[in-house]
Amino acid sequence: MFSGIIADVGCIAEVADRDGGLRLVITAKKLNLDDVQLGDSIAVNGICLTVIAQSAVSFTVEVSRETLSCTVGLDATGATVNIEKALRLADRLGGHLVSGHVDGVGEVVEFADIGESWKLVVCAPQSLAKYIAIKGSITINGVSLTVNYVKGNEFSVNLIPHTLEHTNLKNLRKGGQINLEVDLIARYVERMMQAAL
Repeated sequence: MFSGIIADVGCIAEVADRDGGLRLVITAKKLNLDDVQLGDSIAVNGICLTVIAQSAVSFTVEVSRETLSCTVGLDATGATVNIEKALRLADRLGGHLVSGHVDGVGEVVEFADIGESWKLVVCAPQSLAKYIAIKGSITINGVSLTVNYVKGNEFSVNLIPHTLEHTNLKNLRKGGQINLEVDLIARYVERMMQAAL
C-alpha cells in the first residue's frame, strides 16, 4: 500500500524489452534506497512494481505486458516518473490509501494556471466515472489528490505549487495521458452492495 505522497521524481535510465514486457532501471535523485530490499514494492507513476535489483541510486523493475496494456508513462528512456516506497505500519498516511493498481488511463482536457494554483481537468474512462466523487480522493500518476468537481466522466483537481514542484505533474499538457486509480473504498462499497442483492 501507498499514500500517494510522492517521495521523489525519478528518471527512467534504461528500458529493455523482456518478451513483450519491459525491464526498467530507474534512478532516484533524493530518495534514500538504503532500506530497499529485493522484492520490495515501489510505486512508479502510480504503478506498484517489484524491485529485482538495486544500487545506491537506482532500482530495477520488470513490467508485464498486462501492466503496459492498461497504463502509460513506463516505456521511454529519459521519462520522469513519480516514485514512492511502500508504506510501513508506523508511517503517516498523508494522502489516502493507494494500492498501486491503476484502474485506467485518463486524458488531460485542461491544465491552466489560475493564480494561486493550477486547475487540472481530466476525462476519465466512462467505466471509472461512477467511482469519482466531489471531495473524494483520486490518484493521478501516483499523486493523491482531492476532486473539486465532477461532470459526466470529467473531473477537476487543483494542484498547489508544492505539488507541481515535487512531482512530474508539472509536465502535463492538454491531450496527454495519465494513470488513474480511483478511491479503494468506492470499489469495496460497490462490491458489498452487489453481494447484498
